[in-house]
Amino acid sequence: MGKCRKRVNGGNNMTSHRPARDRSASSCIGAMLCVLWSVSTILSARATESEPLPSAEARKLYTLGQLISRTLDGFSLNAQELEWVKSGIDDGVLGRSSKVDLAAEAEGLTTLQADRRAATLQRERSAGTAYLAAVARTPGVERLESGLIIESLQAGTGERPSALDHVSVHYEGRLIDGTLFESSRSSGTPATLPVRGVIPCWSEALQKMRVGSRSRIVCPAELAYGERGSPPAVKPGATLVFDIELLAVVR
Repeated sequence: MGKCRKRVNGGNNMTSHRPARDRSASSCIGAMLCVLWSVSTILSARATESEPLPSAEARKLYTLGQLISRTLDGFSLNAQELEWVKSGIDDGVLGRSSKVDLAAEAEGLTTLQADRRAATLQRERSAGTAYLAAVARTPGVERLESGLIIESLQAGTGERPSALDHVSVHYEGRLIDGTLFESSRSSGTPATLPVRGVIPCWSEALQKMRVGSRSRIVCPAELAYGERGSPPAVKPGATLVFDIELLAVVR
């Protein structure tokens, strides 16, 4: 299980600082060409994802592309913009003349990313606020002081875990539009997790559940992945929904 664990020192740091002017263009261009090349590779792989990768080296390079692609999440590229990205890759790789002044345009990349990320954050916040308000009006749900919403799907009679325990659970994680982004059931193997080592909404909910119970929890962004999100599936500021079945307390 990956998404529900706390994130430590992760995520994109492209907006954390601005290098000195005499180095910014070359370093930014180099980094972005590397990232944009990865996007082109990933797009091709997605288009033929049913075809197996031909070698161990190909699998490693594909993995590299997937990891690098996560740094582009804040740009929220549409189909036309992806074509421009691929055009830039083609010109760079094939040694053709650039259509723009790279040094000048590279200066604005971090601003573009920051602006788009802010717009995404605002959209997710607005949608999450409306969703939380609607769910809170549903009969039978409990809204805690923290903002977490819990709905009991099945009662349990076993013990409750403490913050110091580990638990065995089955779970599904969804966006508020119903999109499934993570599930232990897809592999058929329960996840074993530290109660105080998961995102805040999970930690709070688990300590209110009994072994044998199933609950649906709705997590405001501040109790989940906050303003950073968990790319690529979980956007900045996203409200999340989890179905959790508490199987056992593990000591």
